[in-house]
Amino acid sequence: MSNGFVYSPVDPDWSVLCFEDNNQAQIAEEACPLGTVQAVAGSDILIERGDRLDADLDSYNNRIPYPRVATAINREGNQLYLVVVDGKQPLYSEGVTITELTEILLEMGAYSALNLDGGGSTTLVAATPSGTTVLNAPIHTKVPMRQRPVANNLGFYAINHPN
Repeated sequence: MSNGFVYSPVDPDWSVLCFEDNNQAQIAEEACPLGTVQAVAGSDILIERGDRLDADLDSYNNRIPYPRVATAINREGNQLYLVVVDGKQPLYSEGVTITELTEILLEMGAYSALNLDGGGSTTLVAATPSGTTVLNAPIHTKVPMRQRPVANNLGFYAINHPN
């Protein structure tokens, strides 16, 4: 969902990160509440109400180190954490398991957390005066620093307000 427009229907197998128009964030199991204006789907909810969820942790894909992207929010829903972990690059970063990712998020103070994606789509980019800069080391088709085309993204626009 972007600016209130729903681009794809709700899928009960995918959890979602939802933002209301006042920038309050929450993680929902299936569908965002009324008043949501921005949203992006993820896979597994890792933390709910401050407690680790252990669903599907025994699957092979969750037990191997892998590049991962997760988001988390604090109890009030007014602080958002974004964790990007590189992987699949021996001698640089093998990645983390879902269990390790969850532990990182708990140590950061996450009250709710959602695994977004991983693998070749794990890319963190920032705008700079001269264009965009990749802040991590993505890998696609086993080529370090090669970015994979993806269908959606989570983007933030920050404004510096003098106080």
